[in-house]
Amino acid sequence: MTENTQQQHDSVPELPTQYAPAEVEGPLYERWVERGYFTADATSDKKPYTIVIPPPNVTGSLHLGHAFQHTLMDALTRRKRMQGYEALWLPGMDHAGIATQNKVEQQLAEEGKSRHDLGREAFVDRVWQWKEEYGGKILGQMRRLGDGVDWSRERFTMDEGLSKAVQTIFKKLYDDELIYRAERIINWCPRCLTAISDIEVEYQEDAGELVSIRYGEGEDSLVVATTRAETMLGDTAVAVHPEDERYAHLVGKQIKLPLTDRTIPVVADTHVDPEFGTGAVKVTPAHDPNDFAIGQRHGLPSMTVMDEHGVITVHGPFLGLDRFEARSAIVAALREQGRIVAEKRPYVHSVGHCSRCSTTVEPRLSMQWWVKVGPLAQAAGDAVRDGRVKIHPEDMSKRYFDWVDNMHDWCISRQLWWGHRIPVWYGPEGQVVCVGPDEEPPSGEGWHQDTDVLDTWFSSGLWPFSTLGWPEKTPDLAKFYATDVLLTGHDIIFFWVARMMMFGLYAMDGVAPFHTIALTGLVRDERGKKMSKSFGNVVDPLDWMDAYGSDAVRFTLAKGANPGTDVPIGEDWVQASRNFANKIWNATRFALMNGATVEGELPAAEKLSATDRWILSRLNATVAEVDAYYEDYQFAKLSDALYHFAWDEVFDWYVELSKTTFMGGGEQAKVSARVLGEVLDVTLKLLHPIVPFVTEALWTTLTGKESLVVADWPADSGFRDAAAEAEIENLQQVITEVRRFRADQGLQPGQRVPARLGLSGTALAAHEGAIRQLLRLQPEGEGFQATANLTIGGATVALDLSGTIDVEAERKRLAKALAAAEKEKSQATAKLGNEAFLAKAAEAAVEKIRTRLAKAEADIERISAQLAALPGA
Repeated sequence: MTENTQQQHDSVPELPTQYAPAEVEGPLYERWVERGYFTADATSDKKPYTIVIPPPNVTGSLHLGHAFQHTLMDALTRRKRMQGYEALWLPGMDHAGIATQNKVEQQLAEEGKSRHDLGREAFVDRVWQWKEEYGGKILGQMRRLGDGVDWSRERFTMDEGLSKAVQTIFKKLYDDELIYRAERIINWCPRCLTAISDIEVEYQEDAGELVSIRYGEGEDSLVVATTRAETMLGDTAVAVHPEDERYAHLVGKQIKLPLTDRTIPVVADTHVDPEFGTGAVKVTPAHDPNDFAIGQRHGLPSMTVMDEHGVITVHGPFLGLDRFEARSAIVAALREQGRIVAEKRPYVHSVGHCSRCSTTVEPRLSMQWWVKVGPLAQAAGDAVRDGRVKIHPEDMSKRYFDWVDNMHDWCISRQLWWGHRIPVWYGPEGQVVCVGPDEEPPSGEGWHQDTDVLDTWFSSGLWPFSTLGWPEKTPDLAKFYATDVLLTGHDIIFFWVARMMMFGLYAMDGVAPFHTIALTGLVRDERGKKMSKSFGNVVDPLDWMDAYGSDAVRFTLAKGANPGTDVPIGEDWVQASRNFANKIWNATRFALMNGATVEGELPAAEKLSATDRWILSRLNATVAEVDAYYEDYQFAKLSDALYHFAWDEVFDWYVELSKTTFMGGGEQAKVSARVLGEVLDVTLKLLHPIVPFVTEALWTTLTGKESLVVADWPADSGFRDAAAEAEIENLQQVITEVRRFRADQGLQPGQRVPARLGLSGTALAAHEGAIRQLLRLQPEGEGFQATANLTIGGATVALDLSGTIDVEAERKRLAKALAAAEKEKSQATAKLGNEAFLAKAAEAAVEKIRTRLAKAEADIERISAQLAALPGA
């Protein structure tokens, strides 16, 4: 280290020798919040950029799926803030009706009580108490991850403003005849005692039974198969296909329903698949959605045979039995009567379970409130078709259209106490009154409010505009709506994305709630397997944050984020990202110790060395590349580009090549120190949205400035130097090939070897010092004997390996390796010359063979050169 660089080093704050995330992350985050960096200003003249967070459940904890999506949303908003936008990332939570009510009911059960002991009002008060005491754990975990959200705007779907929005839109939909009450088939949980949405039904393969039963007598009989024999008590028909000749004589006739004194008709319906099973199906309109539709078409009665607990209500020998007890009893009774034609056990089939309690869901006819989705879904589809809203990746649009173009009316009522109570009152004379937020509900004897609450998805469907103050015309709504991008998993495109689109377009006069829908995949384990407690592969991201730091977790998730594609992740990858953070830290320490600075203007290009011009050229190219990837939501590609630029080009090559310059001191060392400062300044800015903590600690030390959060995003200056890039690429090739040769000869990395360099007349002559330094090559001395000669990129490197290797043993080893490479080339060439193979093979398989061939040819060239370089060759 020269005197000059020593003086510069003394003026730069000292960085600890090792990066300790636990000591850095917490204090940095609190500083960001205290300084208001994440607080958006609705009155500013800056162009807005808005993301509303998909609200996590108030009962939830941070899982890897949250960490994944939050990392990407944080990266987007941090970059836009640095670009000068008025960036708002709005946080909040969902009240999670069923899950939260279950939590509190479990508490009460431990006290020997139920919600009915408290009464509705007291129970709701108890839920609010639970929410204040236990809810929102995830918000603290979001801070650990580094979420740059505007905490001053935190919202909750049950807070006063959002509750007003819910009542307002319900009233508007009701008045427009887009909300109605009707008896329909719904998913019913006999444990939670409420209707549940499709997304709250989890399907799993259950080992059940398939029983074939003969209905009717003699020639007027047919066989139906069922996995739910208990529902036959509610059968009101048997359906066959209109063109099925086997049953043509029965259509329109009545047949005897076993175990009852009823007869039921045989109806012809095109829903029936004549090729499946016997081609005849039992029809239970009150307990199956397809059967309900058949019943509607044929005017069949609907008989409910179970209560809300799944207990049989039909008078007779099965009255009072649980549905599963009744199933066994009914099959036994049918068997005794000789009605059973076949039984299959186990019969593995897909069965819906309540996601909250795992109870088997029961399709049930029930009086519920519904949204008439037809015109709303049409508008939601049109907004994507006409380009007002972009779906990314574009091939996910088909899924979206499949849903909105075939959407059924939406059941929005839930039989709970926690949630937005339906604002409808019933009068003593059968009156029905829907009440808006500024209206007084009817009062007097006989008036009462509907006891149901709204589906949680109803309030979260308003999230992009209710959180900004709607229905009031607030400054936030004027500034930040429509939001810029919704980033969420492709698994909820149907249940949340489509509903936000419907409500946003409806409430906001045709303005869609976001310009872009960026869909991500799901996080899986390192083998690509779904994470599940039953598989034992669930990971708590906080454990990884504790072990490796939040930046490591964030970078790992971003590096796997290809649009719409599932993300495998394992602990080894997080460790590798931790190593990357350490590399950034150590390289910056080295730079600071050697006087790296951002003070003053960059020297003119003619004053820069080829190495300096090369790295600045590559820096600007990387800025342009990263910007392009951000605009295309290619987080994996931008993370990979940053990783390789930072680690390979800056830390491994530029820093190493600069060491000889710094050792030499003088004016060129000052120039390189300024260039190194510039490169680190820009590189840390580019990395900051993904890895905010380590970059903030290093950048503020390097520059002495306030914070990366509010720093300017780097712009591509347009500087390119193709000649310098070619020169350094040639230099890299020389160094890489000689290193490979040394390794092949079994030389230790630090072992010095006498060498004669033939660089005269090439651009590499200016790099002789760096070449000797990096390759551990000492000048040739007396008695120098060139035992190996390498020609690479126009340069020659003569090495004296006397006494360092067994030449004959090395020749045999290389000959064996050459034979293997030639065999590989021969096999690959034969494959590619086989027309039959090329005609049948997938393109990926053919490309794999081409890659093998290219590698074999490169190996042959390399090994042949090594053999030629051996003494006595």
